[in-house]
Amino acid sequence: MPNRSLAHVRHWVFDLDNTLYPPEARLFDQIEVRMTEFVMQALGVTHREADRLRRHYWQKYGTTLAGLMREHGVDPAPYLADVHEISLEHLAPDPGLAKVIAALPGRKIVHTNGSAAHAERVLAARGLAHVFDACFGIEHADFHPKPEARAFEVVFVRGRVEPSRAAMFEDDARNLEAPHAMGLRCIHVAPRPARSPHVHHHTADLRAFLEKLVR
Repeated sequence: MPNRSLAHVRHWVFDLDNTLYPPEARLFDQIEVRMTEFVMQALGVTHREADRLRRHYWQKYGTTLAGLMREHGVDPAPYLADVHEISLEHLAPDPGLAKVIAALPGRKIVHTNGSAAHAERVLAARGLAHVFDACFGIEHADFHPKPEARAFEVVFVRGRVEPSRAAMFEDDARNLEAPHAMGLRCIHVAPRPARSPHVHHHTADLRAFLEKLVR
C-alpha cells in the first residue's frame, strides 16, 4: 500500500507540467509550437529542421533549452519568457487536489524544467499556489535540466529536501531515475505505467493517490 511505503516522507517534490494538471489540458502542445518557432528564429532554420532539433535536444539533453545553450550558446532568459507565453484557459482550480496536498505532512515544493514564472502562473490557475512552500524553475537548478542528477542536487539543497525522507511525483519516468538513486520514493503520474525499476508507484489520478495518504 502506498500509505505504508510513504509513511516516513516529510519532503514532497512535485513536477509541474502534466503532473499538477491533467495532460488533457494540452498546455505542452502550445509550448512545443512556441519552442519550434523560437528555434527557427534563433538558428535561422526551416520549420521542419527546427521541429527536429526541438525533439532531438529534448531527447538528448532533457530539454530543448539545454541543447540550445550547449550547442548554440542561446541566452535562456528570452527563450523561457517566449515559450511560456501561452493561454491557461483550459486549466481550472482543483480545490480537492489543493486540500490533499496541503494535508501532506512536512514540506512541499515544485521542481520544474520550465521557468518559475510559468510554474507560478499554472499554480495560480489551479488554485494550488498557497499549498507549496517553494517553487523552483530550471533557473534555480543553474539551468541543469531533469533528468540530470545535478538538477536535483542543486534544487534539493536550495529547497532543503532530505532525500531519505522525500518523495517525487513526475509524469516523465526518466526523470525519476536520479531521485531513485538518491533515495527518494518515486511516483510516476501518467495515464499509463512505465516499466521501470526506479518507479515505486504509478497513478493516473494524483488526487486519488494522495487521498490514500492523508486519510
